Amino acid sequence: MSKIGFIGLGIMGRPMAGHLQAGGHELYLVKHRSPLPREILEGGATECKSAKEIAERSEIIILMLPDTPDVEQVLFGEGGVAAGLNKGKTVIDMSSISPIATKDFAARINEFSCDYIDAPVSGGEVGAKNAALTIMVGANKPVFEKVKPLFELMGKNITLVGENGAGQTCKVANQIVVALNIEAVSEALLFASKAGVDPAKVREALMGGFAASKILEVHGERMIKRTFDPGFRIRLHQKDLNLALQGARALGLSLPNTASAQELFNACAAAGGGDWDHSAMVRALEGMAHHKVA
Repeated sequence: MSKIGFIGLGIMGRPMAGHLQAGGHELYLVKHRSPLPREILEGGATECKSAKEIAERSEIIILMLPDTPDVEQVLFGEGGVAAGLNKGKTVIDMSSISPIATKDFAARINEFSCDYIDAPVSGGEVGAKNAALTIMVGANKPVFEKVKPLFELMGKNITLVGENGAGQTCKVANQIVVALNIEAVSEALLFASKAGVDPAKVREALMGGFAASKILEVHGERMIKRTFDPGFRIRLHQKDLNLALQGARALGLSLPNTASAQELFNACAAAGGGDWDHSAMVRALEGMAHHKVA
């Protein structure tokens, strides 16, 4: 049994922390935006007053936060994790943030003789609830092997991608693939619907062929049934594609389809949809077509 501090108990973090508790680990929690889950507190978790106290009382500190500035503030701000660290502890950031900032955060945490792991996830709320997340890890191998049993309580596909920053780079690549797949499914179902063919039947047929994908299965159904509650919010996917496009500029790359997907998300956000599920990208295309997938 490990003493684990968990910071960031939102849509994803809440079930992830629950799986760790169910696995027999002792949890220490502090509120960060989302309220502390009553069921986890009733299960024996300890509420702390600050991230510093979390670090003082835990062996392993896990972060599941929205963006790079949130992680930096929780780690290094006043009363933050760094203020409570001592030799031998491990910080695991499971947020999706900048790979460049991640390398800097890792170096700063290493100065306390502590280990740092970046381990962003994919799989959304469903994957988090079912302990079926894909976990992309940046760490040295001995540290990864030490904490892998914790990852196995939260996910199924767990890959050591490389050193610090590699996990976040992999997550950015993942978000490119997901966004472009959402765009492809949106265009396909919109085309079928506008042509007068039942998009539900088209989706059913495509699921049996080479066009089958998790996005077509899950988000295609959302588009047809108009179920756009998150899920994974458009504003968070915008943040991830910003990281992709910023990284591309730094590397001298052109990512034209990533840019077009971002513009569709931007159109949704401009219409008040920043908190829609990212499958609602279809609404931007529907607006241009004056036709809804239905």
